[in-house]
Amino acid sequence: MRGMTVLDLIAALQEPLFTLLGTPVSWTEVLGFGSGALCVWLVARQHIANWPIGIANNVFFILLFTQAGLFADAGLQVVFIALAVYGWWTWATGAPRSERLPVRRTTRTEWLVLGACGVLGTAAITVLLATATESTVPFWDALTTALSLMATYGQCRKRLESWWLWIAADVVYIPLYVYKDLYLTAILYCGFLALCVRGLIAWRRDVRAEPAVVAV
Repeated sequence: MRGMTVLDLIAALQEPLFTLLGTPVSWTEVLGFGSGALCVWLVARQHIANWPIGIANNVFFILLFTQAGLFADAGLQVVFIALAVYGWWTWATGAPRSERLPVRRTTRTEWLVLGACGVLGTAAITVLLATATESTVPFWDALTTALSLMATYGQCRKRLESWWLWIAADVVYIPLYVYKDLYLTAILYCGFLALCVRGLIAWRRDVRAEPAVVAV
């Protein structure tokens, strides 16, 4: 154990742990499943611990998606780590210490910027994956990447509609992961979908309870 390198650890994590529907499931996928479920549950409860748990989840998914040939999703995890640091800081400093950052609605300007970035990002990533990688699903990989980035921005700023973006992403992710034989991850994203609905309901309740304040 003393002589184990990082590469040895990565190889060990990618070893099959059990078989699901005739497909081997690795330690990486199992750990990604557990940390991902915990992260989304903590987000729905507006608990700041979701950010460090989410970073751990991103690391596991980098390994998993690279091995599965979902290169945009793997690269997306690196962006998620950077956004998680930003979100962690925003949640910690965006309100007085005795309070928590309030939930707000997405402004019209934010929607226009997010929509433009989403369309351009999807197109650019699709071209990149189709020409520079061996991806078999360039458009769908690109679309989920764009939706996830848009949703993560909203989550960092505690925008209510970020849950709708996550729901849209999960609806695409689930069949995509089934297609890639990542059955445990597909099951995880079914759970994500349910937690997103729960989070949407909880955050909507908070918005209604808050006095009317213009989002910034």
